[in-house]
Order: sequence, then structure tokens, then C-alpha cells
Amino acid sequence: MKRVELVGLHLEGTTGTPLVLLREDDAPHRILPIFVGASEAVAIAVALGGEQPQRPLTHDVMAALVQQLDARVDALEVTELSDGAFVASLALTGPHGQQRVDTRPSDGIALAMRVGAPLFVSEAVLDEAGAVVADDLDGDLDDDALDEETIDEAVAEFRTFLDDLDPADFAADIDDE
Repeated sequence: MKRVELVGLHLEGTTGTPLVLLREDDAPHRILPIFVGASEAVAIAVALGGEQPQRPLTHDVMAALVQQLDARVDALEVTELSDGAFVASLALTGPHGQQRVDTRPSDGIALAMRVGAPLFVSEAVLDEAGAVVADDLDGDLDDDALDEETIDEAVAEFRTFLDDLDPADFAADIDDE
């Protein structure tokens, strides 16, 4: 498993679908984009911004439950890519020892961001779906500046997306299911 960090949220150019960008801590610093749902993107954006909603969101409730049950989230691990979908699990430790819970990466990231748990991605997933940012191939790019720039741009773009979001869009998706 390779440690990664969440460097931002982005909207895919052609569809406007939100995605998270995970960046490998060590060289070659591959970027892994993972598409997420709108509500999960909002939950991640809230955590990234350090905001406290007036009422707890689902992932805030999950974090409170973990704490109330004397457990902790040790890590989120994106373990494989199966039929085009990322598979992840939460590593937990509690009164009954270590446990693994299957999760969508988006939900796991939203929870991990709230409890300060690290993020990991398997080498196989990074090999299959990760990409090296072309501007950093020579290693001359200031990684801290890239992270701050990427985060600022992605958050600004995502906030614009949220401002234009119509709650009726969610109802249409539910009706289609």
C-alpha cells in the first residue's frame, strides 16, 4: 500500500461530474482521480474546508459513532479496481480488535477526513489507474505550491458547482432508480 493525500476536488470537464484527486506521497507522485457522487463531494468539501455544518452530515454521524463505540479509523485503503469501480475498505480498531469494513472510496475518504485517518492506495491500483502529472516529470515543480494551487483551484471550482446545484436534480436521480 502506498500512502496518498487528498489534493483536491475537481469537476470533470465534459460531464461536470465531481472527482477527488489523490496524490501518491512518494515518487513518482502519481495522481489517482476517483469519480464521486455529488453528496459525497459535498461531504468531502466540507471536511476539506474545516467547516462545521449546523446539523451533522452523514459522515459526521459516522465519525461520532466510531468514537462513541470506543473505536478508531486507522486508515482508508483503496485496494482494487473491479469492473471500472474502485474497491476500498476502512481499517478500524476497537474493543473487538482490528476490523475491516467494505466501503465506497468516497464515503471512506469523507470519514477519514473527519477523523484524521491516513489514506492508502494499492500499488496495483496506482499502476492501473494512476498518472504522473506531466509538469512534474523532471521533478523541478514545487510540490507544496502545486498542492496549494491545485486545492485552491479545485475548491473554487467545486464551490461554483455547488452554488449552481439544484436540489431537484437529486430528486430526479432518486426517481430514476
